[in-house]
Amino acid sequence: MKDYKNYYTIHGPTDEVYLALTNPFTIGLWTGEDNAVMSTEVGSEFSMMDDSIAGKNLEFIENKKIVQQWYFGDDEETPSIVTLKLHDHKEGTSVELNHTNIPDEAYADIVDGWNNIYFKGLRDFF
Repeated sequence: MKDYKNYYTIHGPTDEVYLALTNPFTIGLWTGEDNAVMSTEVGSEFSMMDDSIAGKNLEFIENKKIVQQWYFGDDEETPSIVTLKLHDHKEGTSVELNHTNIPDEAYADIVDGWNNIYFKGLRDFF
């Protein structure tokens, strides 16, 4: 298992970035899909990007923090946890990503996905 941490700057206000990460309609706008499932209810399950990302919502602090458990097939013994912390930044919003317990065989694809799909889509949206 591996961990990945990175920082991303999004050229939009923190409250709008938070909404883009937590509202299924807005997720659809920056991912190009129309079937994202998301709720800010703790314990609810989510899926996006045609179910390539799925898991359970663990914690929300409005406009500041999102914590999720991401599912990786049958290997749920050690939860893979994604924490997104949003901070005001002079250019908009700084998003601190900390993704723990990524299966070794999925690590390269996950890092590529964070950089070239997930945050690229979010940046292009703003």
